[in-house]
Amino acid sequence: MSHPEITHLTTEQLLAGLDHVKAAPADNGTLTMIVLRPAEDKRVVLEEGELNKEEGLAGDSWNQRGSKRTADFGPHPDMQLNLMNSRVCAMVAGSVERMPLAGDQLIVDIDLSETNMPAWTKLRIGSAVIEITDQPHEGCAKFTQRFGLDAHRFVNSDLGKDLSLRGVNARVVMPGPIRSGDTVAKVD
Repeated sequence: MSHPEITHLTTEQLLAGLDHVKAAPADNGTLTMIVLRPAEDKRVVLEEGELNKEEGLAGDSWNQRGSKRTADFGPHPDMQLNLMNSRVCAMVAGSVERMPLAGDQLIVDIDLSETNMPAWTKLRIGSAVIEITDQPHEGCAKFTQRFGLDAHRFVNSDLGKDLSLRGVNARVVMPGPIRSGDTVAKVD
């Protein structure tokens, strides 16, 4: 996907947006976008979806994607879902229309930092419950191609990792329906 009219942000521009990103709610955030990935490089923005233990997001291709992190190179059970902070996603994407290109199924307005959302934190979205896992979520070559080398380096920097700017991996703990606009809240 080449978009010659798209200008990638510089590191300085990304750093300038950091205060806005850090202002995301620590709890009681919002599910701002649900992105289905039915096949490689295909994206469908959904108003509502269903989370289940077999597919993660129903209809998503996660369970057809191999992982170098499993012994059999099959889908990694702790990487069913990718969550990205909506403020970071909007900043690197440059527009709402380009946000699905990040490749994350759940775009959320909540603080995903390691301090606020350590591994094994449970989140309720709609009637579903998901759990943040300990699998790192890092920007890949496609992320770099779509959003630029500065964005890639920014989200994968030490600061970017502490703040989980690239996002987090999660798995479904309790299946259920989700809707864009649902509250995202920590479960005790």
